[in-house]
Amino acid sequence: MDGRESGALERWREQLEGWAIPAEILAAAPESPWGFPVGLFRSRARRAGSRPVTPSNLEAARHLPPGGSVLDVGAGGGAASLPLATEAGRLVAVDESPEMVASFLAAAEAAGVPAEGVEGRWPEVAGRVGPADVVVCHHVLYNVADLAPFAAALTGHARRRVVAELTDRHPLAGLAPLWRRFHDLERPDGPGAGDAVAALAELGLEVDRRDWENQDRFGFDDFDELVAFTRRRLCLPARSDPEVAEALLEQGTHRVDGVWVSGQPRRVTTLSWPGSAS
Repeated sequence: MDGRESGALERWREQLEGWAIPAEILAAAPESPWGFPVGLFRSRARRAGSRPVTPSNLEAARHLPPGGSVLDVGAGGGAASLPLATEAGRLVAVDESPEMVASFLAAAEAAGVPAEGVEGRWPEVAGRVGPADVVVCHHVLYNVADLAPFAAALTGHARRRVVAELTDRHPLAGLAPLWRRFHDLERPDGPGAGDAVAALAELGLEVDRRDWENQDRFGFDDFDELVAFTRRRLCLPARSDPEVAEALLEQGTHRVDGVWVSGQPRRVTTLSWPGSAS
């Protein structure tokens, strides 16, 4: 291990902890700033379809035997695993939200693939889940400060491959100008995908990395939903919606293919490494 990688796990933790919302702002928030509306993930899963097309999908499909099993950790609506439905014989989704699990199961039924949903937080519920040929985990790692046990449980549940996807920079980095505007608060710059690679390498994992641009941006079908979501993220009251809407439009939020998005297509990183399950 070289000097640059030493302490990578601790740096990952420290950078994520830097995103904590100051106590006084959080205490004054009229609603929780955390969580996502189910409709956002349902829309994303619908756009993902039932065939592998992204580099992350294709990497997972490359290691999936015909009729094999896929475990989707932090599944949301199933955007990471449903594109594998035509190759897979079984999908298993883990998510903290019962609404997300229900949405995933409905989508899997519509796709005609046998599926199971497990409600709970990874890796706490890992003991309730059997191994799978491929484990996928998309856009979850930035929520995991304690990366070692999380990644170990992913690896230990994959017979062939773990495929994780994340944006090249923290997904909330785009809100930095709005935090400055509404709270005069500066937000962190990191961590980024490179920090994740270094942290995983420190665990002894042989990680392959591919960077790409995702044209299917993470957005909302309805502008008012985007405004309300952003306002909650910023710990603001509902009366701030008009000003939040103005700020989003000034920042370049626009409609693409029926979805409201901010800025340009996202830079995304696909990470994959061998599993260790028998």
